[in-house]
Amino acid sequence: MRRGIAATALVAAIALAATACGGDDSDSGSKSPGEISGTVTYWDTSNDAEKATYEKLAKDFSQKYPKVKVNYVNVPFGEALNKFKNAAGAGGSGAPDVLRAEVAWTQDLANIGYLAPLDGTPALDNEKDYLPKALASTKFNGKTYAVPQVIDTLGLFYNKKMLKDAGVEPPKTLTELKAAAKKIKEKTGKTGLYLRGDDAYWFLPFIYGEGGDLLDTEAKKVTVDDEPGVKAFASARDLVKSGAATTDATDGWDNMQNAIKNGDVAMTINGPWAIEDTLAGKAFKDKDNLGVVPVPAGSAGQGSPQGGQNLTVYAGSKNLDASYAFAKYMSSAEVQIKTTEKLSLLPTRASAYENKAVAANQKVKFFKAAVDKAVERPWIPEGNSLFQAILVQFPSVVTGKTSPEDAASEVGDEYRKLLKGDWK
Repeated sequence: MRRGIAATALVAAIALAATACGGDDSDSGSKSPGEISGTVTYWDTSNDAEKATYEKLAKDFSQKYPKVKVNYVNVPFGEALNKFKNAAGAGGSGAPDVLRAEVAWTQDLANIGYLAPLDGTPALDNEKDYLPKALASTKFNGKTYAVPQVIDTLGLFYNKKMLKDAGVEPPKTLTELKAAAKKIKEKTGKTGLYLRGDDAYWFLPFIYGEGGDLLDTEAKKVTVDDEPGVKAFASARDLVKSGAATTDATDGWDNMQNAIKNGDVAMTINGPWAIEDTLAGKAFKDKDNLGVVPVPAGSAGQGSPQGGQNLTVYAGSKNLDASYAFAKYMSSAEVQIKTTEKLSLLPTRASAYENKAVAANQKVKFFKAAVDKAVERPWIPEGNSLFQAILVQFPSVVTGKTSPEDAASEVGDEYRKLLKGDWK
């Protein structure tokens, strides 16, 4: 424990020194592309359908900054946070200069001193152009520790032909989903929905749909075990128990994607990061066969979580000038437009939505409207850790091993152990 504290203090000191010695507009901001040199190691956490695009864009940085070499490394998303913490905590050996971080990682890493503050640096370019919700995920204790790269939320993906053959419309509520799934089974023999039960992110639409949330950050109160939380677990369980949905407590992503791509299920709940992979399936040789609508509403309404990816700069980077420039480039409207054209991902730059190709993308148009209504997650250092307790309970509930009441109670108890101070 003492070693960990010492490492954190050391990196925090490095961050302060870095900010004082070349992170402000008068230093790095005045340097031209030809004056910045060296190597930038970039850890990209994009998925298999995305990484070729991101690798090319990252390496294209050298066309603008000819004296900078980009060392692109694709790190599996599920491993990246711990790998980064381990590298930074060991004095920085092996840590990247720039990390593509899930939005909830930002406050966690900033809190332990592993990220360089970006206020007053070239990385934070035209701050007013970022979508307000995307920018909110980069803040901690009054400073900015990341630049937003993509923003997302969840929607209901559906096979248009299967729903048409069954004579049903895309469901707007969980009640309608159950009814639609019954008709789909009767007409096609297929299951209505594949519910991913092994990932906590997929639990959030259920609790939002019951009018609840994990926490009330203003009141510093744990709310996941209130009545809406119990109802959320019960709603997810009911979809599986009723036969409207199938699930698997392991390998959820692969099983879900294979099921909808092969035409074995009619619907999945997923985000814009899954569009290209889904379209690669045999059920979508006609790309127009994929439809996307809002996640079905619960008893209190419809709600989906805000997600996305931020670009962060390691406080101990030995090449902050190049790292700031790289973060600025990879979060620019120019690069975001290219990722939208290739991958249908949502820009975080408001100006990118004025581009004709972006504006014409119907999937982006849907998800942009969904993101505008998405529920912001708690931007606190413990935000990412909130998923762990749900991750333990959610699979047990949907497979019938744990009751909704017990699951909600267990998650609430874990949250109170996790959160410090006067949380109740």
